[in-house]
Amino acid sequence: MSAENNATDWWRSAVIYQIYPRSFADSNGDGLGDLPGIAARLPELENLHLDAIWLSPFFTSPQNDAGYDVADYCDVDPVFGTLADFDNLLAEAHRLNLRVIIDLVPNHTSNEHEWFKAAVAAGPGSEQRGHYIFRDGRGLHGELPPNNWQSVFGGPAWTRLTAPDGTPEQWYLHLFDTSQPDLEWQSEWVRQQFRDILRFWLRKGVDGFRVDVAHGLVKEAGLPDFTPPPAGAGLAAPVDVPYWAQPGVHEIYRDWHDVLAEFGPDRVLCAEAWVEPLSKLAEWVRPDEMQQAFNFTFLSAPWSAKAIKKAINDSLAAFEQVGAVATWVLSNHDVIRHATRLGLDSPPPQGDGIGPLSEPKPDAVLGLRRARAETLLMLALPGSAYLYQGEELGLPEDDELPDWARQDPTFYRHAGKVYGRDGCRVPLPWEADAPAFGFSSSGASWLPQPKSWSAIARDQQPTAPGNTNTLSLYSLALELRHANGLGTGTLAWLEGYGDDVIAFTVTAQRTVTVIANLGTRPIALPELSPWVHSEQPFPTAPISELAPDTTIWMTPLD
Repeated sequence: MSAENNATDWWRSAVIYQIYPRSFADSNGDGLGDLPGIAARLPELENLHLDAIWLSPFFTSPQNDAGYDVADYCDVDPVFGTLADFDNLLAEAHRLNLRVIIDLVPNHTSNEHEWFKAAVAAGPGSEQRGHYIFRDGRGLHGELPPNNWQSVFGGPAWTRLTAPDGTPEQWYLHLFDTSQPDLEWQSEWVRQQFRDILRFWLRKGVDGFRVDVAHGLVKEAGLPDFTPPPAGAGLAAPVDVPYWAQPGVHEIYRDWHDVLAEFGPDRVLCAEAWVEPLSKLAEWVRPDEMQQAFNFTFLSAPWSAKAIKKAINDSLAAFEQVGAVATWVLSNHDVIRHATRLGLDSPPPQGDGIGPLSEPKPDAVLGLRRARAETLLMLALPGSAYLYQGEELGLPEDDELPDWARQDPTFYRHAGKVYGRDGCRVPLPWEADAPAFGFSSSGASWLPQPKSWSAIARDQQPTAPGNTNTLSLYSLALELRHANGLGTGTLAWLEGYGDDVIAFTVTAQRTVTVIANLGTRPIALPELSPWVHSEQPFPTAPISELAPDTTIWMTPLD
C-alpha cells in the first residue's frame, strides 16, 4: 500500500482489484472458486502494488445470477466457505496491507430470501407485502402486468403469483431475473434492515461496500409506463427512466454515509451507477453521500483520442465540482474484457456479450495492444482506478464459450439470442501445466477455460526487467504510480500533437509526461527519458517516436 493511502481518504487515489470469487481460485476441487482459495492466492497479488480488493458477492444464494440474488446478506454461501473463512481472508488481506471492499445488492433479493417468502405467505395488503413492490394487475381480471416495464435481462419485469388454491394473485416487480424481486425502498423497515447489514460487516472490519445498481432502488411514484428508445434502457439509459436515478436514492446514501461514519472516516461506498451525463453521476459522490462512482463514460468511450479526452475532461470537471475524484475503470464482470472490446469496431451493448457466432470477430492482437495502451493511460490519471481480475494477464473475452456451458440468465431470458456475460467470467489461469491451469487441483472449472490461455498463465509472465508481457506492464506501472503519487497528481494538457494523440503531464512528487498515440502513423516524441512504454515496459534506450496504438510515460532527462 502506498504511503498516501494510509490516510483516511485513501480511496481518492487507490488502485482496487476486483475479485470474482467463483472464478479466482478453488481450494476444494469442486470447480467453483471460494474464500479459502482467495486467501491462499492473495500473496501472489503483492507485485501489483494494490491498495484494496473488491469481492463480488459470496453471500448465501441459490446462484441464479452468480450470487447477485441474495438469500441471506449476513452469511456466506457454503459453495464459497463459511463466515470463519471470510474472517481469515479479511485478516490475510489486512496483513498484506490490502483493504477489503465487499459487494452489496440492495435493489433486490433472491426469491428464496426469508423476507420474500414471508411476503408471499402473508398475502395482499399485509405489512410484509410492503417490503417488496407488489401490485394488482391491470385488465378485467388483473391478467395484465401493472405496467409495461421490461427486465434488464430480457422479457417482462413483472411476474404473477399463484395462490395455494391455484387462483391468480398479485404481480411482483423484478428489474432483473424473475428470481430477483425488487425491494420497496419507501419502506422504513427495509431501510433499517440494510443499516443493520452494513453494521454487521463493518463490525467484522470490512473497509467499504461496492453498491450494486446504486441508481436503482427508488422508482417513480405511480410506476408509469415507459417505452425505451430503440437503443434500450438497459443499465445505461440514454433518457430519463422511471426506475433509474430517481432523486430519492440520495436520501438513502446520505443515511448510509452516516452509518459508515460511525466506524471512522476511512470507510467507503462505491456506486455502480450507469448514469449520464457525468454531471448527474457526480451527485452520487457529493461530500455527504458516496466516496466513489465507477466512471462508465470512460469505460464506454470508443477508441478515439477525441472521445477519450472528452471523457477525461468531463469527468475531472464534473467530480471536481463536488469535491470528489474520478474513479476510472476499463473492465469488470459485466462487460466484454477491454483486451477484446478494443479489438472490435462496434462492440455490442453492455451485457450482450459475444460468442462463437458473433460477427465480425475481434482482432485479438490489436485489442490487446490497445488495451495495454489505454490501461497505461488510465493508470496515470488523477483519482482512483479499479482493475478486474485477469486483465493484468491480458486475458481476452472467451468468445468461443459453448452454449451448453453458459449460466448467465441474460442468455436464457433471450432464448440464446444474446450471449450475456459469461465470457468475461471464465476462471483464471495461474499455472500453465497444472489442472485447470492452477485454478482447481481437480481440473474442474465451472466454465471451461480456453486452451490458448496456457501461454498467458500467471507463471508464464515473469516480471523482471527485460520482459514485455502484460503482467510486467501492470506491475511496473503500478509500482511507479504509487511510488510517485500519480493518483494524487494534477493534470495539464499538452497541445500540438494532433487530433489522434492524447498528451498531458501529471504532476505529483514529480512531473510525468504521458503521450498516447491512437492514430495510424508514428509520432515524434520529445527529448525525455522513457519510463514506461505499453509495448516495452522496461525501455532501456531513448525512444524518438511512438508507434500507433501505444502509450508512453516519460520523465525529464537525468
